[in-house]
Amino acid sequence: VQLQASGGGLVQAGGSLRLSCAPSGRTFSPYAMGWFRQAPGKEREFVATFSWRSATTYYADSVKGRFTISGDNAKSTVYLQMNSLKPEDSATYYCAADSRRRVGRNRSDYDYWGQGTLVTVSS
Repeated sequence: VQLQASGGGLVQAGGSLRLSCAPSGRTFSPYAMGWFRQAPGKEREFVATFSWRSATTYYADSVKGRFTISGDNAKSTVYLQMNSLKPEDSATYYCAADSRRRVGRNRSDYDYWGQGTLVTVSS
């Protein structure tokens, strides 16, 4: 299974972007899907996770109130609506899928990863 992330780009501070992530290849129904991000020279960090199976949503404190994660169960697609973007949100955003019912905040909780989409927020 491959995950295809899209929607990244260049935006001014205060602007919005919507990221999407969908599986390609065989039919795939993960238990949860999430987003992580990695800025140059930094560790990959958790952003948000969503499970339509357990109706659970978690956010990193740094994005609470600004980002919204949602999903389309029929398409196994997850979205990340990012509002009020800040320069510190600039990073490559990676989507990930959890087939083991972890719904966690650690990289090890996810067993499938997308290729990443670059988000750049200018000041």
